[in-house]
Amino acid sequence: MCGLIAVSGFRDVIQDLYDGLIVLQHRGQDAAGIVTYDNQFHLKKSTGMVSEVFHTSSLQRLKGPMGIGHVRYPTAGCSSEFESQPFFVNSPFGMALAHNGNLTNAAQLAKEIREQDYRHLNTNSDSEVLLNVFSLALRKQRPKKLTPEHIFRAVKMVFRRCRGAYSVVSLVGGHGIVAFRDPHGIRPLQLGRKRYGMKYEYMVASENTAFKALDFEFVRDIAPGEVVYIDARNRLHTRVVRKGELNPCIFEWVYLAAPDSTIDGVNVYKARVRMGEALARQIKAAGIHIDSVIPIPDTGRPAAAGLADKLKVRYREGFVKNRYIGRTFIMPGQEMRKRSLNFKLHPIDLEFKNNSVLLVDDSIVRGNTSKKIVEMARRAGAKKVYFASASPPIIGPDPYGIDLPTTTELIAADHTIPEICKIIGADGLFYTTVKELRSAVRIGNQKIHRFSEGCFTGKYPTPEITPRLLKQLGCGRNETRDQFKGDESSNPDQTKMMSLV
Repeated sequence: MCGLIAVSGFRDVIQDLYDGLIVLQHRGQDAAGIVTYDNQFHLKKSTGMVSEVFHTSSLQRLKGPMGIGHVRYPTAGCSSEFESQPFFVNSPFGMALAHNGNLTNAAQLAKEIREQDYRHLNTNSDSEVLLNVFSLALRKQRPKKLTPEHIFRAVKMVFRRCRGAYSVVSLVGGHGIVAFRDPHGIRPLQLGRKRYGMKYEYMVASENTAFKALDFEFVRDIAPGEVVYIDARNRLHTRVVRKGELNPCIFEWVYLAAPDSTIDGVNVYKARVRMGEALARQIKAAGIHIDSVIPIPDTGRPAAAGLADKLKVRYREGFVKNRYIGRTFIMPGQEMRKRSLNFKLHPIDLEFKNNSVLLVDDSIVRGNTSKKIVEMARRAGAKKVYFASASPPIIGPDPYGIDLPTTTELIAADHTIPEICKIIGADGLFYTTVKELRSAVRIGNQKIHRFSEGCFTGKYPTPEITPRLLKQLGCGRNETRDQFKGDESSNPDQTKMMSLV
């Protein structure tokens, strides 16, 4: 999961790019980067939050009426400045690219690029691989003057070679912005515009929450297999170059996306409320007494609200969240997640003392965070502590850009619900079912017939995903994490910085 933005207009676009990345910060806290163009490229990227990477001097340097930006959440490669995006290549024209998702055949493509195309790769990032695949496809056409047809044909060649999930924004020097979404539409990508005199400025972003903040009008979701090209004169060209089926990642509605976003026609907040309403039916059937429903902030709130409303039980805020600590799920390394939680949540004792409480979270991944939260509730004086997950049990990895690499890290992969309940120390445990989750999202858009939901079902929308490939991807991810731990121990300043991200 990463956050993407691209802006093409008639003035310097750096303020829109910077502000847009601030709004999309929830999609990645590891690194940030922006590249702009005004007859030459201007690039700034580094590890850290958006406000840490960019300062007044760097923002003033990033001139130009077009540019792209990225906030990174690492799922492949390592947590370092060299893996930050956007990436850049000189040929053809000069091209920069940022990417959200994960190429499942990145290793094979990297081998081909080195051995057949005689290109050097500087990082282990699949985004650098994707940039080279795209630039090679464009160069092979040898265009004297770049046209939309050249762009469409080049991206069609990318679709033939690349597997997995990829939403992309790219900047082609002197020519414009290119954006495209893989033929399964697994990761979100949306188009917006704003009137500038008699013309339009355009924005492409991962979520339309960025459009609202910057006064852009939401136009539509970019379709699976579609290419959007905004040329140097700010004219919009679009084409679906490879027809596919929309299989969006259902975890976007569970956790990843901002609640005020609407993705593929489905409002994120309303979907989460419906997940809670589905849970209410199970809990009512269990016949347990609950004094209050308490969400785990922030993503547990909509489900808790829907659940409490259906149960006719009071909704209470029982945890105060330290807003200067980032999202623990997307922090690299389990030790870092555990450490940050001690600072992140503080119970309001009066809401727990002598009460039977139902805690509601968006999901249970490894179980360590849930166990810690249950312990907090008991220390605050709760008489009974029940726990509810707005998503089904996570039983497998997600190879498309979520940090769920191996089944050994997933508590539901080899434990039953009663066993998980005992491990986290709850008096009762409830999960939304896969069927209920699909229904909660699909109510917003009946045209979505199939989701990317392999982490809940073990079934993936792209055919190359096999148990063997999942094992290979998991092994590679673990090697990266071991390397990151080594970097932590040798660089205490980095450890401190990352624990605050």
